[in-house]
Amino acid sequence: MSSAAKAGLLIGAIAIAVVAFLVARPADDDGDRRAAQITPSEPQDQGSDQAEPSAPPPPATTRIRIRDGAVVGGAPDIKVDKGETVRIVISADAADELHLHGYDITREAEADRPARFRFEADLEGAFEIESHTAEDAGKDPLVARLLVGPS
Repeated sequence: MSSAAKAGLLIGAIAIAVVAFLVARPADDDGDRRAAQITPSEPQDQGSDQAEPSAPPPPATTRIRIRDGAVVGGAPDIKVDKGETVRIVISADAADELHLHGYDITREAEADRPARFRFEADLEGAFEIESHTAEDAGKDPLVARLLVGPS
């Protein structure tokens, strides 16, 4: 194929692309071919003075890290209201047995698998999460304090 034929095919392909673009692009009602941009300066009134209720946020997850048998940053106080879902994830660099007093929940942590606590706080008061491994080693066993207040 000659250079002139290649150039003719290229020009024909460009012309077809331009025509397709002009035909396919949106137009507004006045025949202006520019796309309309609407940027309201105020929220649109939908006839209601009250906003739709939104779904409650998911329960917060408290994350605790144990390194060399001690809680990194110290044992936190976890404050929740009675009836809330409590979510606690405790990671440790070695195997550990963790116990939440009052609720009598025990979880095992491994170096590659954190201990996960998830339950409804149905008892009010102060409850300690302790490491049985730290306790057995003569270290401070306190991992966290769960403080459940009235709802």
